[in-house]
Amino acid sequence: MQSQQRVSAMRAAVLAAGLTLGLSVAAVAQQTPDAPWYQQIALNGFLSSTYSFNFNRPASGTNQFRVFDFDDNTFKVDVIELAVQIPVAKAGDAGFRVDAEAGQSIPKVSAAYGLFRDDSGKAQDFDLKQVFASYIAPIGRGLRLDVGKFVTPSGYEVIEGYDGFNDNVTRSFLFGYAIPFTHTGLRATYPFSDQLSAMLMVVNGWDNARDNNRAKSIGAQLTYTPTSTLSLTLNGMTGPEQTGNDTNNRTLLDLVAVWHPIDRVTLGLNVDRGAEAGAVAAGKTATWKGAALYAKAQLSGTFSLALRGERFDDPDGARTGVAQRLSEITLTPEVHAGKHLIVRGDLRIDHSDRSVFEKESGVTEHQVTVGMNFIYLF
Repeated sequence: MQSQQRVSAMRAAVLAAGLTLGLSVAAVAQQTPDAPWYQQIALNGFLSSTYSFNFNRPASGTNQFRVFDFDDNTFKVDVIELAVQIPVAKAGDAGFRVDAEAGQSIPKVSAAYGLFRDDSGKAQDFDLKQVFASYIAPIGRGLRLDVGKFVTPSGYEVIEGYDGFNDNVTRSFLFGYAIPFTHTGLRATYPFSDQLSAMLMVVNGWDNARDNNRAKSIGAQLTYTPTSTLSLTLNGMTGPEQTGNDTNNRTLLDLVAVWHPIDRVTLGLNVDRGAEAGAVAAGKTATWKGAALYAKAQLSGTFSLALRGERFDDPDGARTGVAQRLSEITLTPEVHAGKHLIVRGDLRIDHSDRSVFEKESGVTEHQVTVGMNFIYLF
């Protein structure tokens, strides 16, 4: 009860602060070097609402192995997000970013341990997805430093917000099980040239606002953009993630490639490989791996089609809780109904080599869902 009261008090305080700030900046002013700090504040919002239907008609009303669309036959407000920030762009700039979000899906899944997820593992319907301060040190081309809580650099897909959302409504298995959601700590980013940049971070671990052991995790990233149509990003991370254990390391390698072969067509690739000592049994190293392919075609000024296919191998059950091989294919039509409104559909077919998907009576190897998604952003 006390924990719930503390969470409620924190939630009320953050929302009150957000409303006060929102009232104080009726319009976002363009930054100028001589502008007062309060005129440099940018305020943006994001709303996502969905409906999902599972043809298996699961008795529990739950879609298996889904990240945010876990409720069947339900209209949901996935997330309402308010982003407040002073962006940084050049050497000497200092700023911050706070992404406060509430909703029936996303905060409950992506909330980090020690902030809006308690020691029992329960999360609430509110989260601070990102809270960090930024500074660009006047070193070379500019060394950017961020300290606080931020989303993971790994993966092709994102948690979503006004400045980035996915081509598909539902999230991939890789997004949900192969990589973390957020980190809390320090990261440093440096652009060596217009084509090559690097990032190094020291953090509490995977999805930990408060560390669950006495060791830190190290992450690094290299981004190479040889042409305006191709970018390659390699992420690596290692460190102990088990509660009270400082020696059993979890290691992740993550590759993302984005290619624009012709105008209005985007192709993507995401490959992940992970391992963790003692994840399922003492003295044994569990592994997981997967790959996803993405394609999106902008067929007109307002209509596009996105296609995703992936496979995720969890031979030890370290990530999904079941030793299995998952695969899926997803088709997403998208319509820009206005300057700020986007309407999307979603048809997805899941398969496992084990009977893990619930149906009205019993289990099966398949799961088929359809959904609708409505996004408003500013």
